[in-house]
Amino acid sequence: MHETRIAPVEAALEIFHARHAGARVMFLAGSVMRGEATPSSDLDLVVVYEHIPNAYRESFMHRGWPVETFVNDTETLDYFLREGDPASGFPAMANMVREGHEIPAPCELSQTLKRLAAEVLAAGPPVLSDEELRGKRYHLTDRVDDIRHPRNDAELVAVGAQMYDAAADFYLRSRGHWSANGKAIPRRLREADADFAARFCAAFEMLFGEKRPREVVALVEEILAPFGGFLFDGYKLDAPDDKRKPSGHKPNSSGDRQQPPGEGDV
Repeated sequence: MHETRIAPVEAALEIFHARHAGARVMFLAGSVMRGEATPSSDLDLVVVYEHIPNAYRESFMHRGWPVETFVNDTETLDYFLREGDPASGFPAMANMVREGHEIPAPCELSQTLKRLAAEVLAAGPPVLSDEELRGKRYHLTDRVDDIRHPRNDAELVAVGAQMYDAAADFYLRSRGHWSANGKAIPRRLREADADFAARFCAAFEMLFGEKRPREVVALVEEILAPFGGFLFDGYKLDAPDDKRKPSGHKPNSSGDRQQPPGEGDV
């Protein structure tokens, strides 16, 4: 039998006192704070110390709850908010801090961090460069080619799963929005454009449910159109200057050998 869960805030308070009593504050975030928890939801905790040797992530069970902790000090959290989230385009840390319930109680530091998180979220992610846009267009074009004439249903679903994240990411980032992945995609798309979100979900339901790709192909064509459409002919990507070895070099480790194409590339 699974251990009976206690209330989320009660569990978070116990974890704070048992594991992180020296921390300045902790934020309880995630689906439990949005009122969207399911029987398998976990507790997401951002823990903030004055100083620790390094930030880390830790997972464990507590009173029936799976718990994920993101342990920082004020400097490492500042880095993830100001640089980590913007560089990735996914505002995971900023969202957790902004929406998080302060444990054991609100304080001056927690309010300062919430204001910073709100500022980061309002500023949005960095604008994609022309090279980044072209790379994302090329990736989506390649995947569309794979689903137009799939060899079988299994490959159609596999490529469709890749396209689900990639198409949502392109739509959001190309329009200046923060990106999302996995189960967060429908919610983020609804925040950006409820009508598009409904059409996006319906198109992929047709692909995954009825193995019919044409709605997804049309959707991808639509989101690429303002940026030049599908891209294959003429695309070029230069390798970095440091990707070379002197002539006559003999590989002595797997890291020295050129990697073969992945199975998804052939």
